[in-house]
Amino acid sequence: MTHEFPFLSLLLITGLAAFVPLLASQFRKLHVPIVVGEILAGILVGQSGLNLIETSPGLDFLATFGFTYLMFLSGLEVDFTALINTKTRGEGRPLGDPLSLGLVVFGVTVGGGLAVAWGLAWAGLIQNPLIMALILSTTSLGIVVPVLKERNLIGTRYGQALLVSALVADFATLVLISVLVAAISHGLTLDLLLVLLLLGAFVTLGRMGRLAAGIPRLRRLIEELSHATAQIQVRGAFALMVAFIVLAEWLGTEIILGAFLAGAIISLLAKREGSHLHMKMEAMGFGFFVPIFFIMVGVGFDLPALLDSPSALLLVPLLLGVAYAIKFLAALVYRLNFPWRETLAAGALLSSRLSLIIAAAAIALDLGAIHQSTNAAIILVAIVSCTLSPVLFNRLLPPMVAPAREGVILTGLGELSVLLARRLRQAGERVTLVGLGGARLEGARQQGLSVIEGDPAHSSVLERAGADSAASLVALSTQDETNLAACRLAGETFGIPHRVALIADPALAAQLEEPGTRVVQPQLATALALEGALHFPAAFDMLANHTDGVDVREGVFSNPRLDGLPLQRIQLPGDVLVLGLRRGEDVLVPHGDTVLRQGDILMLVGHPDSLHEAMAWLCPSC
Repeated sequence: MTHEFPFLSLLLITGLAAFVPLLASQFRKLHVPIVVGEILAGILVGQSGLNLIETSPGLDFLATFGFTYLMFLSGLEVDFTALINTKTRGEGRPLGDPLSLGLVVFGVTVGGGLAVAWGLAWAGLIQNPLIMALILSTTSLGIVVPVLKERNLIGTRYGQALLVSALVADFATLVLISVLVAAISHGLTLDLLLVLLLLGAFVTLGRMGRLAAGIPRLRRLIEELSHATAQIQVRGAFALMVAFIVLAEWLGTEIILGAFLAGAIISLLAKREGSHLHMKMEAMGFGFFVPIFFIMVGVGFDLPALLDSPSALLLVPLLLGVAYAIKFLAALVYRLNFPWRETLAAGALLSSRLSLIIAAAAIALDLGAIHQSTNAAIILVAIVSCTLSPVLFNRLLPPMVAPAREGVILTGLGELSVLLARRLRQAGERVTLVGLGGARLEGARQQGLSVIEGDPAHSSVLERAGADSAASLVALSTQDETNLAACRLAGETFGIPHRVALIADPALAAQLEEPGTRVVQPQLATALALEGALHFPAAFDMLANHTDGVDVREGVFSNPRLDGLPLQRIQLPGDVLVLGLRRGEDVLVPHGDTVLRQGDILMLVGHPDSLHEAMAWLCPSC
């Protein structure tokens, strides 16, 4: 039948690819990845189930291309700023920076994997201990990233440590598998050095791309050809991926390493988070090619071979236990920087294995390093681990329900502080003034403002002002040093998320370059206000006048129920509109088809009452 209708099997596969996410959405609380559903669907219709899919050269090619495309998308996820960002380094802690921590964790993982693999080989359960050690050393970046994003941990020191550990495990395992495959295929010859040529091509193209990106005329031309039928960026990305795959084949290394490096080059050259190219490549991959690969993994799953092999059946619980034990052992390194609860949670999340472990097992099967029954056991381990690990992580590290923060603390009792306090109070904010000065203090109180007397650079004074529950602090003292000290105290001691300091001295302003703190220099602020009044009079009037019934608010989108929905499907209350959207370093002009992602910074405009309702809905954590 499939020979008469060659697209019939593809129709069934694409139908399953469309149905599985709909079914998975009904079990969202279980945190079951969609790819697990795709593998299970493939098992149901494959040779171990209803046997409805007949393989063909065309399907095999699409599955292989989906496999390499998945590795390409993994390369796109590499955040080089996370690997080299010195601001995330621990202060005086051993292995305080994420990269060093990730390398040590991976080293311990490989060491534990080698010990276990040699034991399994001695017991006669596996053939090649080296490749099994690498299989056990993998981590699923595709599971780690969504879990961290969902828990709003991706930007924290702990989240960055987990992210970099997963990145290191993915990249290092790919390189080591490529080297091992070359050694098995060609022996210990100089051909092993060909892997270095592939890495050299990565470095060379990365540098050439950066030089080309600095040519304004070329940059404008690419931008002009990136829309409609040209789509030059997408075409170039596919050409680069295929070029690296062909180069890897010619050098005799694994094609998945070539695809991964091609994705990493694009991540290095383009703004990764939220870029249009990134979203287009993801849409094509996860919309078509990648589901075919995972469904075909299920189709090829050989349950009879697993059931007929007592050693393979024994291997399933054994490998699962060992896979978790190795990662929990390696995660003990986290105890140097984090509490026990976070250390154990890290071991649970890093134990998730999915695409790379399946890829490594497929390579080992092609090389004859493992049997079909062992491959089936590894696939089962992947399914169980990537389903169980997020659940264990959330149990070991339950979400902390932080008390809602509200109110603004203004330090200083000058005219600017009083004026800002009156405007904020008019906008419905709860405002507390902190400062020294008899006459000014009494004057502020006579205007009905809440005032705390004392030095705002002292923790006891800020505590009396309600710093434990305040959402923002604005340091407006006439002394730059006092404003600097108040902002640092607010962030480090009381955890106030939003801090603004008025500082005239540029040298002191440079000392406050830290997340959550913004520095305003008086002369520059005045110049910007005058420029705004000159060039954008309507917008200036909207921001400056609170009596016209229109207000502007900004917040971080954090409603998980709306994550991934386009704006046109979200009914905002009243007359509220989304004026702008910032995602990472990109500023997007919102349209009806703009998809919201958690962490997006939204600028809203509308009636104050409707804005308050919209902020509570879109940004519940603000």
